[in-house]
Amino acid sequence: MNNETQTENIQTEHEQQRIRRQKLEALQQANNDPFHQTTYNVTHHSTDIKDNFDSREGKIVSIAGRIVTKRVQGKAAFVDIQDRAGRIQSYVRGDGIGEDAYADFKQYDIGDIIGITGEVFKTQKGEISIRAKSVTLLAKSLQVLPEKWHGLTDTEIRYRRRYVDLIVNPEIRDTFIKRTQIIKAIREFLDGRNYLEVDTPVLQTIPGGAAARPFKTHHNTLDLEMYLRIALELPLKMLIVGGLERVYEINKVFRNEGMSIRHNPEFVMLELYEAYTDYHGMMELAESLLREVAVKTLGTTTVTYGEHTMDWGKPFAKITMVEAVRKYANIDFDKITTLEAAQAAAKEHGIHFEKRHGKGDILNLFFEEFAEKHLIEPTFLMDHPVEISPLTKRKPDNPDYTERFELFIAGREVANAYSELNDPIDQRERFLHQEAMRAGGDAEANMLDEDFLLAMEYGMPPTGGMGIGVERLIMFLTNSASIRDVIFFPTMKPVGV
Repeated sequence: MNNETQTENIQTEHEQQRIRRQKLEALQQANNDPFHQTTYNVTHHSTDIKDNFDSREGKIVSIAGRIVTKRVQGKAAFVDIQDRAGRIQSYVRGDGIGEDAYADFKQYDIGDIIGITGEVFKTQKGEISIRAKSVTLLAKSLQVLPEKWHGLTDTEIRYRRRYVDLIVNPEIRDTFIKRTQIIKAIREFLDGRNYLEVDTPVLQTIPGGAAARPFKTHHNTLDLEMYLRIALELPLKMLIVGGLERVYEINKVFRNEGMSIRHNPEFVMLELYEAYTDYHGMMELAESLLREVAVKTLGTTTVTYGEHTMDWGKPFAKITMVEAVRKYANIDFDKITTLEAAQAAAKEHGIHFEKRHGKGDILNLFFEEFAEKHLIEPTFLMDHPVEISPLTKRKPDNPDYTERFELFIAGREVANAYSELNDPIDQRERFLHQEAMRAGGDAEANMLDEDFLLAMEYGMPPTGGMGIGVERLIMFLTNSASIRDVIFFPTMKPVGV
């Protein structure tokens, strides 16, 4: 470690900030204000130079980026520049850029953004570098980056200052590049199946399509209470009624609920709807989609998440909710025929339920308590009770249950799909039941949506639909423990509140 670095480490952060502002003032007084720079001709990026050294050696290139390390050794210095692609070293000498320019360069700080033009070469130690012919200060960093040996490790600060996280933690940058690649791969898959990408309203007078608490807002001109959407479902189904047949949307939804490693109040949802298919068709689509996205972004169907290593190339498992509860809780709901029997089983096993809960609700509570955590390999949980599936077709041979599945991976729900209910009379009855649940205290129950019912009365074809939590999928494909690790700016409680 050289003397300059040792001195910088000894100084307090406040002192370093003061010194940086003094340097900026000196530059401005000398008519060299870096913030007056408007453009810089970037010809190459770091990775391009490194990956193509044989054709770049001896050529003049111009790069721009942030100083992340700087080692001054008398009349020469080495500086590492970080750009969008990665890092590359530059060798800077006074007799290469001019003594006055070199004197200015020695005053630059870690974090400053500079442009370097020079010749590509390889050092005696074999490191691909740029021999600087000119150095231009493009922006002055007035804040001090976290000390390089420890990085930015405070999780809360990382989330609040994602821009710093991206600078000092390269693996985070890689995660977000992978996020973009995953969403792009989803689009390519669906476009390849002749789906039409659409967008639907964020502001709604009735929040529908999911069991969730909405965020409320107010439209001043209309003097009308409105909601941020909790799902994309109902408008997309209306487009199916309109004859578009295959539609999808990748967009933000908002749920005024708890925050955890799995939940953020705003998150990206993929919803898709296809006419003339059912939940079996959605199973095939889900399995094919996840497999193709894994191959495109990871180069393999082997996915490691935490302590689990899974092969998404294998056929996904299938199990009904009744079978799962029978297997993991040793309770057979095929033999529980009354609400009273379901309540008695719940009390015996310490399952808390509310007065408004039906037999199907209690079955779901058993699943969440005993079975969910065991679904590690990709598994389609099928045939949910009608009480928790207000927008789903009933099973013809067992109308207490519906043609619905949830896809679970590593004990977490990733997708939810069903054969869409297209009977407007049955749908109205389901909505009325949900309204009764809401009146009974269930703030997440669906509201009755007359516009949607009117659309259904014009005739909706048999349809399969599915929703996938995009960030949850990204978590698996980047081996990220928390949803906040894959959202650039997760929702945070304001400092001091």
